[in-house]
Amino acid sequence: MDRILIAEDDESIQRELAALLAAHGYLPVFEPPCELALLDVNLPGENGFSLCRRLKSEYNVPVIFLTARESAEDELTGFGAGGDDYVRKPYNAEVLLARMERLLHKPRTVFTLRELTLDEGAFALYCGGRSVSLTKNEMRILHCLMQKELCTKDELIEELWTNGCYLDENTLYVNINRLREKLKSIGADDYLHTVRGVGYRL
Repeated sequence: MDRILIAEDDESIQRELAALLAAHGYLPVFEPPCELALLDVNLPGENGFSLCRRLKSEYNVPVIFLTARESAEDELTGFGAGGDDYVRKPYNAEVLLARMERLLHKPRTVFTLRELTLDEGAFALYCGGRSVSLTKNEMRILHCLMQKELCTKDELIEELWTNGCYLDENTLYVNINRLREKLKSIGADDYLHTVRGVGYRL
């Protein structure tokens, strides 16, 4: 039975969500661990954005923001915090359940190389208990390098082109530098190396 975390400060909505989840075979919980989290943004103490970052870092579970806050800025902040979906109140119960089902059963592809673990479903990279979020370009670059360990610049550009992310050599250089900074942030700064005149390797 999938545990669904409910972080909601309105007690009537909290009870409504708990009843809905229980009626559809889920186990509503109010503290982690869980398999998916439903988060309001306005919470006493820790707000939903901060809670989302913590859940992603500690448990790496799908997060749906369920909130009355309607601005595009709030939605972008939610996705920037690691949210997987953003549902506005008042919500449609069947739509919410369908979105939960999609996230709970979304296939994930995980690659590991030495101490590095790349979770493509979560757009996240892990090393020694630390994690960092990746952009689509950064993830595809790492995917290619973890498959071959040594990739030419042309191979990386072609990999990104075939996945709908066109970039030229200068943009590749910018992405590589950003990826190096993210690797450094999780203690993996000695992983990505330039092979002069050829490309990059892990």
